[in-house]
Amino acid sequence: MSSQDDLFHPMIELPEPTRQTRYDRLVGLDAVKRQLRKEAVLLADPERLHTWARHHHPGADLAALQLFADRAPLFVFAGDVGSGKSALAESFGCDLAEQLDLPVYLYRLKLATRGSGLVGEMTALIGDAFSHLHEQDRRARDARGVNSVLVLVVDEADALVQSREAQQMHHEDRAGVDAFLAGVDSLAGAHLPVLVVLCTNRVGALDPALMRRAAATFIFARPSDQQRRTVLTHALHGITVRPDTLDKLVQLTGPSGDRPGYTFSDLTQRLIPAAILQVFPDGPVRDEHLLTLANELAPSPVFTERS
Repeated sequence: MSSQDDLFHPMIELPEPTRQTRYDRLVGLDAVKRQLRKEAVLLADPERLHTWARHHHPGADLAALQLFADRAPLFVFAGDVGSGKSALAESFGCDLAEQLDLPVYLYRLKLATRGSGLVGEMTALIGDAFSHLHEQDRRARDARGVNSVLVLVVDEADALVQSREAQQMHHEDRAGVDAFLAGVDSLAGAHLPVLVVLCTNRVGALDPALMRRAAATFIFARPSDQQRRTVLTHALHGITVRPDTLDKLVQLTGPSGDRPGYTFSDLTQRLIPAAILQVFPDGPVRDEHLLTLANELAPSPVFTERS
């Protein structure tokens, strides 16, 4: 069996400062965060749903509870580059840890699990990854119930679980998808406190059987006017900016004609840092610096199958 180091990047216990800061910085994704919190809490600790049912529907045998019990602990995060999906996938465990008052252990699958193409290798590696999760998950429960939660993040998931309907797909890749589906099903059947998050730019490329198993699919679009305003207001805190300048920045960073709007990372990792670098070390950031850069900086191109 492959070692944990061969399969995963170093495990991170959440909450931890870097991921907490990253989670807090995703200020434009409040609606996604709220829905994700509910979904994650109920999948990680199903007893909370039964407590809710006993309180609000006393004496009733709710058939809907079984529907929740049958769901796979799988989320799909889909969206363009820079939309915040990977950042949220690796940081929402901080919020989950607070909600459950339990440690959350973040595992990130290495793309090396695809193997070198040898027959049976990819299937074995994926099987080993889920076996490691089962081994760790058994320690996440005791007589008192859940004592910790595991989150497995698979970035660039379309490289691992591409649709088996693709005609050019290699037999080994098809077998790997089968193995991944079996791994997800094994987690659902065991009712273990583990969540699997798949991040992808190409949601249409994921295998349909995998999409059917997902408890929830979160679509990450480029920020709306209100979201860009919220992100810019937060990012510019401490820098004096006129209200009309903020209005213009919201407009300039939005879609125009054939040009797409800015992504979240365009705003926080390109526009604001560029404004600071332009004036450092000689003076403060001024409104005209921000407006000029917003006019000049092109947003990240929309991801396509050819990108």
